[in-house]
Amino acid sequence: METHRSKVLKWILTIAIVIVLNLFFTFAIRLGYKEPLREAFCPVNQVNEQITSKDKCVSAGGQWNEYGTMVSPDGYSQPVKVAPAGTVVLTGSCWLEYTCLKNFDAVLSVYNRNVFVILIILGVISLGVGYAVGASSAVSLGLSLGGILALIIASMRYWSDMDDIVRVIVLAIALVALLWFGIKKFKD
Repeated sequence: METHRSKVLKWILTIAIVIVLNLFFTFAIRLGYKEPLREAFCPVNQVNEQITSKDKCVSAGGQWNEYGTMVSPDGYSQPVKVAPAGTVVLTGSCWLEYTCLKNFDAVLSVYNRNVFVILIILGVISLGVGYAVGASSAVSLGLSLGGILALIIASMRYWSDMDDIVRVIVLAIALVALLWFGIKKFKD
């Protein structure tokens, strides 16, 4: 019969394997497959000029937002008043990072998809090895739970970029894997 201390130590080992396995996956991927950096697409300038015209904004890759009305302190919309001659009147504002962020988001989405695939493969391998290892229940359970956590992390990372059909497929596969894992590991 296993002592209480022995059970606690096995669970500590199991949890440690789950955590370290997923940290290993994360940093191994980061080392071998570099994540795109926002600064590579949208460089940060030390000095930024205010862009005051639609043409300059659009030609710089920005998104121009026209001012049409302004809200007065009492909450009513009023047309923008014309300033005296010789003064600069802003007719809109420029979101200069519009195009570069769209490009960055597209590249980041592909990167997240690829990391998703890598983590799914590593998670399935971990589940398989965890199932195959029979020598130590703590090691077997740690690898299996680590694989499940890798599957969860992969799905969370790519979730916002997935199509709904892919989400349903991923959830169906996850459910089947969890049911299989539960049946194989925790037979009554």
